[in-house]
Amino acid sequence: MKLERFYGILIPILSIILGMVVGAIVMLAGGYNPIDGFDQLFYGIFGEPYSIGETLRAAAPLIFAGLAVAFAFRTGLFNIGVEGQVLVGWMVAVWIGIEFDLPTAIHLPLALIGAGLAGALWASIPGILKARFHVHEVITSIMMNYIALYVTNDILRHVIGIENERTESVKETASLASPFLQELTDFSRLHNGIFIAVLAALVFWFILWKTTLGYELRAVGFNKSAAEYAGMGVNKNIVLSFVISGVFAGLAGAMEGLGTFQNMTLNASFTGVGFDGIAVALLGANNPIGVVLAALLFAGLNIGGLSMQQIGIPPELIKIIIAFIIIFVASGYAIRLLIEKFTVKKTEDKKVKGADK
Repeated sequence: MKLERFYGILIPILSIILGMVVGAIVMLAGGYNPIDGFDQLFYGIFGEPYSIGETLRAAAPLIFAGLAVAFAFRTGLFNIGVEGQVLVGWMVAVWIGIEFDLPTAIHLPLALIGAGLAGALWASIPGILKARFHVHEVITSIMMNYIALYVTNDILRHVIGIENERTESVKETASLASPFLQELTDFSRLHNGIFIAVLAALVFWFILWKTTLGYELRAVGFNKSAAEYAGMGVNKNIVLSFVISGVFAGLAGAMEGLGTFQNMTLNASFTGVGFDGIAVALLGANNPIGVVLAALLFAGLNIGGLSMQQIGIPPELIKIIIAFIIIFVASGYAIRLLIEKFTVKKTEDKKVKGADK
């Protein structure tokens, strides 16, 4: 069927539309005007330079988190521990940003590399357990999230040191802040991390589709037995997949620690960046371009949703829309069946009409 080649684009678009429709129905049920609601939502995303800047700023960590989840998906693995890897990457980036006194050309790259390595190290644990002992990665990576939450809090208290529940700000030489971008967007918190995030999407594409390593990783994801028969190191590639995924996740933390907040606070709960990355990867069909676009959408919805309070609509409504978008994306197979059923019926009707003539 000709439509099959477009399912990767069609289903996410339909999911977004259906999610918006459900959001409109919920607004009506709550006594709100959906036209006014969506008008305020889109104004909150595109209406002012500040809003655009905040949307791009919020998209940077989501791009990295989405790439982390998508990389593991592409290699047949489910890295649900991105949230924990974000936390350790954030912590290490801030620690390097505070502890060292170096020129920018060394300090900033060092902080970014440290964040990526921290995420990789944390991700390697479920990878090794999966490869060596066949422990399911979903279980171990979920557990690693909670370990990361409490370990980072303890290190912040007793090693890095905190004042008023947060660390001191990173040195200017390790900061991703951009006065030019901030001034351009009415002094939003937009920083240079957005450029690094887009570059990371290109790296994702290059590794998976332009290198021998990427070919092996995808082959292991498609069929472990066939890959092993072909002489590929299955266990090695499982660990490598988690390590590379962890690098992306650790850098997501660096976007927050070196860019948005310039510090790290004690966390009573998860940041949500890693879990949102799962939704971003699903909506983006595990494709780097799709992940970037999905991250921009989710960031826009979250930032624009805050402006809906101005007309009395609770911002939690955006969470409902996002949840239904995810549900519809996850129900992609059912949507595909409905599309095929509709198109087949339409084709048959045309044939019947043609025969009658």
